[in-house]
Amino acid sequence: MRLVGADGRIGAPIAGLPSIAAGGQGGLLDVLADSGFEKNRTLYFCFSEPDAGGSANSTALARANLSADGTKLEELKIIFSQQPKVASRAHFGCRIVEARDGTLFLTLGDRFSRKEDAQKLDNHLGKIVRIGKDGSVPKDNPFVGKQGALPEIWSYGHRNGQGATLAPDGRLWMTEHGPQGGDEINIPQAGRNYGWPVITYGENYGGGKIGDGITAKEGMEQPLHYWVPSIAPSGMAFLTSDRYGAAWKGNLFVGSLKFGYLDRIEIKGGKVAAEHKLLAEGRARIRDVKQGPDGLLYVLTDEADGKLLRLRPN
Repeated sequence: MRLVGADGRIGAPIAGLPSIAAGGQGGLLDVLADSGFEKNRTLYFCFSEPDAGGSANSTALARANLSADGTKLEELKIIFSQQPKVASRAHFGCRIVEARDGTLFLTLGDRFSRKEDAQKLDNHLGKIVRIGKDGSVPKDNPFVGKQGALPEIWSYGHRNGQGATLAPDGRLWMTEHGPQGGDEINIPQAGRNYGWPVITYGENYGGGKIGDGITAKEGMEQPLHYWVPSIAPSGMAFLTSDRYGAAWKGNLFVGSLKFGYLDRIEIKGGKVAAEHKLLAEGRARIRDVKQGPDGLLYVLTDEADGKLLRLRPN
């Protein structure tokens, strides 16, 4: 974890991180500054957390304060650990969003080898959870008091959500990876089932249907949008500033790992109306995109010499 200055200079590694199961798709996976960061210096970050023996791992969410000089983490506390831990190095999910009411959403992957568990409420695999900033369970979570269900769960039936953000109206939006085809945009609502692996617009790697090969079933939500073939979506942000003109304001931006472009998505009437490929000439895997406090878009690439890009208006 490092700080990047307004001039683009990268600081030294920040001290005080917990033990991390780095490898495969695991590592430090997301970081979020608290809405009151200027006063409380609080950060949240999620990562792949090893078990005591190092043979299994799961997604965890930590809270810490950044020291006044920005060199170390203080008062670190793990406020959530996905259960169960699994011997896998894939599908961690791990995107953090602070809701307007101050609760935290966290996306959790199905860990690849345990996809059937995404339909079960007694585990955290293939779920979105909603917790308080201290790790507590909000009383209005949909499964509080339901026998056999974990109370942190907000929605289920997800595969591997690597993009999440609040829309201008305050609702949570997410992207998730399909298998071979069937990447999705969803608007996760409390207690809803988003279908994986029972329904999907994708297929097994190398071909062949998943389960019964169906795309719809009663009691399971349809995605707002899906991609076939896959674009491997990672990171997403709504642009709320005027810095790029009226045509871009309110657009959704999603990174593509597979094809290496930034997808500018026009949303009209709550649906995807058009898509435009940006940065396609660079062919760099796009890992994340955020709107900065200056109203500009910042894009993080995923490569051996990864870059943090700032998009300036024409």
